[in-house]
Amino acid sequence: MSFWKQALVSLILLVLAFAGWASFFPGANDTLARWGIDWMPATAAGARDAQAPGQAGRRQQGGVQGGVIAALVTRETINDRLSAIGTGRAKHSVLVTPYAAGRMTEILVTSGATVRAGDVIARLDAEGETIALDRAKFALDDAIAKQSRIQALRASNTATAVQVTEAALAVENARLALRDAELALDRRSIPAPISGVVGILPVAAGNYVATSTEIARIDDRSEILIDFWVPERYAALIEVGMQITASSVARPGETYQGTISALDNRIEEKSRTLQVQARVINPDDKLRAGMSFQVQMRFPGDSFPAVDPLAVQWGADGAFVWMVRDGKARRTGVRVIQRNTDTVLVDAPMVEGDVVVIEGIHLVREGAELNIARTNGLPDAEPAAAAAAPSTNGS
Repeated sequence: MSFWKQALVSLILLVLAFAGWASFFPGANDTLARWGIDWMPATAAGARDAQAPGQAGRRQQGGVQGGVIAALVTRETINDRLSAIGTGRAKHSVLVTPYAAGRMTEILVTSGATVRAGDVIARLDAEGETIALDRAKFALDDAIAKQSRIQALRASNTATAVQVTEAALAVENARLALRDAELALDRRSIPAPISGVVGILPVAAGNYVATSTEIARIDDRSEILIDFWVPERYAALIEVGMQITASSVARPGETYQGTISALDNRIEEKSRTLQVQARVINPDDKLRAGMSFQVQMRFPGDSFPAVDPLAVQWGADGAFVWMVRDGKARRTGVRVIQRNTDTVLVDAPMVEGDVVVIEGIHLVREGAELNIARTNGLPDAEPAAAAAAPSTNGS
């Protein structure tokens, strides 16, 4: 084929491609208009006028883009609640051990019994201590009698002042020896240091126990302390006295109200969490130490505009959305804060009730008038009014 024939065929193909692009590619007419070319095939114009004669008068330069679907901007709050898993423990818990070693003669409580502070829960053999107490009593009586004789002799100048002083000192030493014997005997009985519930007893009567032997564990369960850990971003928001809601994993459906009772003074370096302690009243004694709890707290949180995920587009300069301002399309840059299932939270100059395009994005151009087919979030009768309403944020 000669050169001029190849050039002619190439020119024809280019003309056909240009005509197809100008006739069928969305937004081609707007592009040609910006280039100063008025292109509208007669057949396409006639078909358009025949289908929508009422819209011909509304079309200006830039065109009325048809068929886009919009959605309302809402507002959502994040970081307004905290959920954490914690472990409960008794308000007070004491491991009871004896003051002295010896053979246990009797245990006066059973597992699960409720005791008061000072109640004797066990006793050790005390025969030697009883004898020592009686000997101390006799020694005190003898010292007092000797002091009386010395005082009588002193009245007749038969005893010296030194003897009187020594007799008084002997009486005081005897009294101290008696107190020591009473204390040794008293410590052969093992009292409950706090009021609470006795756990399983690890020893029985007849066992020999030392000062390190565990006799019983007593828990005061009138209140349950829940230890849990929170991310460091909440450290500045939590204060002692704040309200919490706790639910026991073992007792689903039941919730308990409590308050923050203590905060640790530093962030744990490895986990970047802060230890928090909450106090929950346990009036019915349903809760036990060692239970796991789900703790929930509420905070003011951070509020951001929320848009439909389809509205967020990406360009060379980052994320943006097409907003409808006075019936026209406006490109607005956004910063994505959080992606949820149904919404995307953004940081942008928009308010609740603004309108953004979510479908038909390829038909939208900056400043072009928009024909809103439907606005999600409004009744079907109101989309036109929503699209034409001016923005409330003054942008």
